Amino acid sequence: MDMTGERRIPAPRQTVWQALNDPEVLKISIPGCQSLEKLDDDQMKATAAVKVGPISARFTGKVQLTDIDAPNSYRISGEGQGGVAGFAKGGANVALADDGADTLLSYQVNAQVGGKLAQLGGRLIDATAKQMADAFFDRFSQQVQAMSPAAADAGSARVDDAGSEDRALRPAQAEEAAGQTMAEPVAVAMAAPPPTAISIWSLIPREPFGLPIAAWLGGAVFLIMVLLMLGSML
Repeated sequence: MDMTGERRIPAPRQTVWQALNDPEVLKISIPGCQSLEKLDDDQMKATAAVKVGPISARFTGKVQLTDIDAPNSYRISGEGQGGVAGFAKGGANVALADDGADTLLSYQVNAQVGGKLAQLGGRLIDATAKQMADAFFDRFSQQVQAMSPAAADAGSARVDDAGSEDRALRPAQAEEAAGQTMAEPVAVAMAAPPPTAISIWSLIPREPFGLPIAAWLGGAVFLIMVLLMLGSML
C-alpha cells in the first residue's frame, strides 16, 4: 500500500517539528494509540488498537527515526505484531516547508500487511488507512496549534483582558459576581440525574450458559418440530 499527501499546519515549522518528535503529542494524535514510549532520541515503542473491517487487533512494535534533517524532514519506519490478526510494517518520509506563517507537511507512506489483514482486500485496507491518516492530521493540527506561540500570545491576551475587567468592577458588582460563583456549585450538586428505568429484557443474559439467545430459540423450535413429528407417527 502506497499513500501520499499534504497538510497545511497553521503553526511555524519549528513548532511542527517539535510536535513530530513529542511522544505525548503523537500518542494523542494517533487513532487507537494506547501507549507511546520514547526509548532514545530516534526510537520509540508503541502499542495501538486497530480495527480494519471485521478484524480488531492490538499491535505492539518499535518505531525508528532515520535520515533526520531537523527541522526539515525525517523518515519514520516500524513494524508491529497483531497476534493472529497478522502484522503490519512500513515507513513514511515526512518533509516540512514554510508556507507563509504556516507549515506545509508532505508525506509519502509505504506499508505492507500480512496474516488475516492481508485477506481483507486492498480497497478496504486503503480506505481504513486514509481514514486513520485524516484523523491523525486533524488531531495533530489541534495539538500543534495549542503549542504555537500565536496561541500562547492569544491566551496571555485573554488573561490580561480578564484581569483588566476584574479590576474595573465596582465593589457591588464584584460582590454580586462572587455570590453567583458560590451559588453555582450548590445548584450543580443538587441536580441529581433522574433514575434510569430498568427494562426486564436487560436482565436476560445475552449468552445463557455460553450460547447466544438465538441458539436457544432455534433449539427450542427444533425440539417442538421433533415432538410434533413423533406425535403424528403414534
